[in-house]
Amino acid sequence: MANWEYKVVYVDFRGRISSEGAEYIRQGGEHRTGFVRGYLDKLGEDGWELTGMLPLLRPESSYFVLKRARAAASQG
Repeated sequence: MANWEYKVVYVDFRGRISSEGAEYIRQGGEHRTGFVRGYLDKLGEDGWELTGMLPLLRPESSYFVLKRARAAASQG
């Protein structure tokens, strides 16, 4: 049976990503969706998989939920 670890990411498509105390700000001229895709691509390289998205009432903002298999050394 697989053990999973999860990451929750706040995405404001106007230019900010926040996850576990780290903030990422979109640079001028960078396309909004390209900014988010680049961040998700980096997470994917680390084994994270997007499993869900919760849109918020605030326009253009969402929570993304990601998971990856927990490393054997950190299980238990």
